[in-house]
Amino acid sequence: MKNRILSGGAVIVFGLLIALGPQFLFKVCPVVDDMYMKCHWSAQAEIGIGAVIALLGAALVFFSSPKIRLGLTIGIFLSAILALLIPHALIGGCAMPSMPCRKITFPALTVLSILLLITGGLNGLYLTLKKILPEGPSKLA
Repeated sequence: MKNRILSGGAVIVFGLLIALGPQFLFKVCPVVDDMYMKCHWSAQAEIGIGAVIALLGAALVFFSSPKIRLGLTIGIFLSAILALLIPHALIGGCAMPSMPCRKITFPALTVLSILLLITGGLNGLYLTLKKILPEGPSKLA
């Protein structure tokens, strides 16, 4: 039960930060003369990805089966990879390194995505050991 709440809660927080961070906390470049920069569209894509991650985190708390939670964790891990690829490879941002998206938003999204990858990897390892060893990973020693 502790693992479900801890891992699910962490994933929900990371998902919400990925979704809402570029909108409110670490904003992308402003719209100039009704012209949207690439970073705006990256931020819009991150809203959807972050919302999916937060919902998967809520499902981690809700479901108790290790097999279902392992599947959800795989989805979280893959979504974190997508959240990392949006600003760096798939959509991108402004070309100038001095723009707010390059200085603040993208580094913040990178850190959040990497932390989510680590959280997902550790949770996946825990659930795999729990599935293989029904007594749990603490009985390995």
